[in-house]
Amino acid sequence: MSCIILVRHGQTEWNRVERFRGRADVTLNETGLSQAEATGQRVAAEWTPSAVYSSPLSRAVMTAEAIARHFDLPVQVHPGLADIDYGEWQGLTPDEVRERWPAALHAWYKEPETARIPGGETLAGLRARGMSAVNELAAKHAGQTIVLVGHTVINRIILLGVLGLGNERFWHIKQDTCAINVFEAEKGDFVLVSLNDTCHLLDQ
Repeated sequence: MSCIILVRHGQTEWNRVERFRGRADVTLNETGLSQAEATGQRVAAEWTPSAVYSSPLSRAVMTAEAIARHFDLPVQVHPGLADIDYGEWQGLTPDEVRERWPAALHAWYKEPETARIPGGETLAGLRARGMSAVNELAAKHAGQTIVLVGHTVINRIILLGVLGLGNERFWHIKQDTCAINVFEAEKGDFVLVSLNDTCHLLDQ
């Protein structure tokens, strides 16, 4: 059985003020850097991971580096952990999207499993990608503890897969910045241990 520590990256200016981030390579702000340091300390206090994997995007890599340095581990980039491709919505605020694609935006917030983002990914496609990455890495590190650093959308969809819930439940899982989620994995089956834990950020 593998122990998977799934972490969301720290705060950026684009999630402090809501924008569709997706593949935009936004770096951590000062708060995000502080959150990442606290997350690294929390992981070091409770676990001894054998590997640290990250989304290719710098906000995730920077968070992963703050964890990995406690264990002298390299950060290994995995494309399966990249955030959703928001296509033509990338960089826009919800209000800006609403002006141009009101029906699609309504579906995203009310029936996310049906949403079709212009030029972007669906949640079904994202789930296939995310769970493939999780199963690959769990099998590669059987019996070990590993850290995966991702984003709010990919993390939520992975957690839905872990829980066996449909994509229509997307908005029923929270992922705060630098939240820690823990689950165990064995042969494609999962046990959720903790969800959206931010106790290490109480002093941030």
